[in-house]
Amino acid sequence: MHFTKFNYHLKLIALTILFSLSFWFIFYLNIPGKIGFNNVSLETVFANYDGPNYMVIAKCGYNTDCIATNFPQYNSPKYYPAHLPGYPLLINLISNFTTTTKAMLLTTLFSSIFLSLIFFEFSKLFMKEKKAFWLSIVLLLFPARLFVLRQVGAPESLFLATIIASVFYFKKGKYLISAIFAAIVQTLKSPGILLFVAYGVMAIYELIKNKDFVSVFKKYFSFILVPITVIGMFYLYFVQTGDFWAYFNSADNYNLITRIPYAAFWGNNTWVNSLWLEDIVYIFLFAFYGIYLLFKKFKFDIVAVFPLVFTFATIFVAHRDISRYIAPVYPFLLLAFAKKINKKPLKIIFLILIPAILLYSINFVVGNIAPISNWAPFL
Repeated sequence: MHFTKFNYHLKLIALTILFSLSFWFIFYLNIPGKIGFNNVSLETVFANYDGPNYMVIAKCGYNTDCIATNFPQYNSPKYYPAHLPGYPLLINLISNFTTTTKAMLLTTLFSSIFLSLIFFEFSKLFMKEKKAFWLSIVLLLFPARLFVLRQVGAPESLFLATIIASVFYFKKGKYLISAIFAAIVQTLKSPGILLFVAYGVMAIYELIKNKDFVSVFKKYFSFILVPITVIGMFYLYFVQTGDFWAYFNSADNYNLITRIPYAAFWGNNTWVNSLWLEDIVYIFLFAFYGIYLLFKKFKFDIVAVFPLVFTFATIFVAHRDISRYIAPVYPFLLLAFAKKINKKPLKIIFLILIPAILLYSINFVVGNIAPISNWAPFL
């Protein structure tokens, strides 16, 4: 078989696997414990938040009796609907072939591969293959917070990949496929509804601009799959918990949304609780300037509208970990800065930063673990 056409794809798959395996072996071999961190093992990676929560759902769904019986020492059963079913469903499927802990990391790895490949294809819409390939390598490592999320039990890799896939097919005029991916997005993380909002903004803009209701209706009708999917998830909650509104009664994520802009700087909020917040200023600087560049290049286009909608919503999030909450914007920001990122000076700088990214990631994973004393229920 002639593989030349897929040369970059194979390299991206190999690099994605290599980075993940290397990171996991660092913990398996307890290298952090040998260079000054606490002693670790692969269980440290398994225990990283919110991985254990997703494993509980993979084992029990949202069945309160199953959760209370098998995981009585952890969170209340009413807490778990805050974590949507898409990612744990995949863990459950892969766990038919291995333990749930390993299935979780494999789910993340497969999702990370999908993210690398779809971002590469998306980038090729706007630049040559070689430049798109380098941009995809940068996304493997940067930002550092996203690098961590691509190695632990977290739905972000698949969340970002399905968002990009939806936008990619939207740009190619394949609106039904775009809508299917947009629907999948809703099963992964609740901020996924902002993609639907962005498409709604685009529909209103096109309706005002062209005054052609029929063409706009035909173009966007398939996106009705998004609210249908959300209703379907709420019905799943009703079947398994008896509460259609279980997500909103979980007392978690949606409570982080405030009416105060830049809510992350209110240091006395429960999920902030810090005065070391300067980095968030630079995250928003990077985001808003990148969005400006996107609008300058693409005008009123979904490639610019989605990151604007998502970033605007993020300024109302009262959480210290803004870098995680704004993660779906990162691929679009790399696209905004693609010309600079592909220049030799920045390539050298990114290579110089790899040890810093690795040390940051080790430090984060070592300090972000759930207190699990008995792994038996998770296996």
